Amino acid sequence: MADENDKKATAGNGNGTQPTLNVLAQYVKDLSFESPGAPNSLRGRDKAPGIAINVNVNANPLSEKQFDVNLSLTAKATVDKDVLFNVELVYGGVFNIDGFPQEHMLPILFIECPRLLFPFARQIIADATRNGGFPPLMLDPIDFAQMFQQKLAEDQAAAKVQVS
Repeated sequence: MADENDKKATAGNGNGTQPTLNVLAQYVKDLSFESPGAPNSLRGRDKAPGIAINVNVNANPLSEKQFDVNLSLTAKATVDKDVLFNVELVYGGVFNIDGFPQEHMLPILFIECPRLLFPFARQIIADATRNGGFPPLMLDPIDFAQMFQQKLAEDQAAAKVQVS
């Protein structure tokens, strides 16, 4: 069964080699945790804070086959107008991508690469909030495919506006 799948994948790209996606390195590019109201912000509260989360993905070529993909996560917890904490993380990975058709490159860079980085970034955010005196912030899984489709739709809408 595996042999048949290998043959299909090899036959699919036409050059006789298996497509590969390898993580060469992962790193914290930027990490910031702020708790401007500490120690008062650490006391118990009657209501849960509002938490605003923002996610962004960027990719830059390093060479023909190597790419630097950055996953940016921000989380800000507030109660009324008081900021309990603000955490910002840019987590990067260097990926070697070879043998894929050109039309698959953007989905690989903006869906698969951040999907591989996310569990590590999630743990860093949880550790930072816990180390800041708060319960660990466990981010829900992110649908990078939906984010990618939304970004494509926004880009197409912007292109239509510019043409008009």
